[in-house]
Order: sequence, then C-alpha cells, then structure tokens
Amino acid sequence: MPTQLDPLSLSADLLYTVTTEGDTDWLQDRLATLERARLRRALASREGKLAFWLNCYNAYVQLLSEDDPSVLDGGIRDRWRFRTRDRIPVSGVRMSLNDIEHGMLRSSKHPLGRGYVPRLFPSSFERRFRLDDCEPRIHFAVSHGGDHCPPVTVYSPADVDTELNIAVEWFLEENVTYDPDGNVATVPRLFRRYRGDFGGKRGIVAFLRKHDAIPDGRTPSLRYESMSRTPAVEFVREP
Repeated sequence: MPTQLDPLSLSADLLYTVTTEGDTDWLQDRLATLERARLRRALASREGKLAFWLNCYNAYVQLLSEDDPSVLDGGIRDRWRFRTRDRIPVSGVRMSLNDIEHGMLRSSKHPLGRGYVPRLFPSSFERRFRLDDCEPRIHFAVSHGGDHCPPVTVYSPADVDTELNIAVEWFLEENVTYDPDGNVATVPRLFRRYRGDFGGKRGIVAFLRKHDAIPDGRTPSLRYESMSRTPAVEFVREP
C-alpha cells in the first residue's frame, strides 16, 4: 500500500481509490491530518490548487453520496444539506462541498449570486488556499451526481489545464446545440446560474466560440434549458 504524504498525491490517490472501490479510510485520515505547512507548499501554484480541490471535491461527492444514496434524489432541502454540511476534513479543518466549490475553486463566490456576489466572511483557511481568481471551467469538471455531470477524472497539476479543456469540450459536445438557421445556441442553465463567472452573456458566447461549440464570427442568441425543459431565450448583441 502506498504511503505518500504529498497532498497532491493524496488527493489524486483518494479519487482514484474511490472510483475503483478501494479502501479510502487511510487516505481520508492522511488528508485530515495534513500539516498546514506541507499543504501550503503543495498549493503554492494555481495549478496545484486546481488539481487538489477538484480531486477532493469529486472524491467526497462519491463518498458522501455512498453514505446516503437517496440524498441526490431528495428535495431541495435534502440536497442543500448534503452540500452545506461540514463533513470533509482537510488539514485540521472541516469543510463542506460548497466550501470547496464556491470558496476554493470559484475564489469565494456566493452560490446563489450568479457569479457577481462574493461569499460573506470566508475563513482564513479559505482565503489562504483558494484560487486567486474564479476558474469557470471547474463547472464542467465537478460532479453533482445528476444530469450533465462530466466523467470523473483524476487531475494532475502538470496537465490540469489540458484536462479541463478536455472536460469542457466533452460537456459542450454533449449538451450544447447550435441552430445555424435561427442563429440560436441552446445551453444548459449552469451558464445562466453562473453567468458572472463567464463574464456575462457576451463572455458566454466568447467561451462557446473558444471551445468550438459555435462557429467563429457568429453571435447567436442563447437559449437556456430550464427545469421544465422549456427554453428561455436571451439575445446577445455586440457593438
């Protein structure tokens, strides 16, 4: 059994072991008791923070849902409790899924603020170990255990940007459609929910162009899928 103490290796080993249904208890214990100085050195770079927190998040989504398999099919209150309870121990701090997603990976953004409102009163631990800037591609890498979820990937600091681009392109290929006759792009509602992360409606269009989901030179209106699958349309105009 490997005994690596490096935080980046621990997070990768934890996610890999979860997905292969191995014993994760010792890895969870090592993650919970990491020396803070060791974690600080490991997460000195943007790439290290991205890989570490993505792996921790996706590992614990699976671990926590295994403890209560019915929660993801429950009501809004059940899902909110699942995401906000502090059940993830990292380096002496107990965190929630929301803390990792919205605190660490979105650089302290409020989960209900559409990407424009900061999280109130982030902890000193969050301020120290979060990304300096919100990374919108994380929305295509974190698993929520429901529709539109990406394949689970173990992220590495050396390749995290390439791996994120692969996750984005897979997601857009599966979930975005473009009607050239009507010049309309139909996109999942996460683009509306987190529009500020992408730089507003024009930023969303630029993001879709960059990742080849719409043709270069086109500025389509955006049709957002709703809960009822009745699309809502917003028009994007450029000067």
